[in-house]
Amino acid sequence: MVFAKTLEYLGGPEGDVATIRSLETLFANLVRSIVALAGIALFIMLLVAGFKFLFSAGDQKKLEEAKGTLTNAVIGLVVIVGAYLILRIIGAFTGLTNLTTFDLNIQ
Repeated sequence: MVFAKTLEYLGGPEGDVATIRSLETLFANLVRSIVALAGIALFIMLLVAGFKFLFSAGDQKKLEEAKGTLTNAVIGLVVIVGAYLILRIIGAFTGLTNLTTFDLNIQ
């Protein structure tokens, strides 16, 4: 199957011409990728903070640096989860069920 002819591989409309609806799929994939990268970055920062704690050898300066790294990683997690929860709360108050999905609503 040749994917250059259709946009099926993007989950977009079938056909040989890209349309504005293709932006929905592009944006949804972009947001999904950014959230996944944020999760990976969080995991790496937690590992770095753990290794800094392990190898600090009682040095107060290194311990403070490790605590700062861990604090920043947890703050990042709170920001990511908080943004998602805010969108869900707005959706609950307004009655919108698909607030966390991107839809241009074009026919």
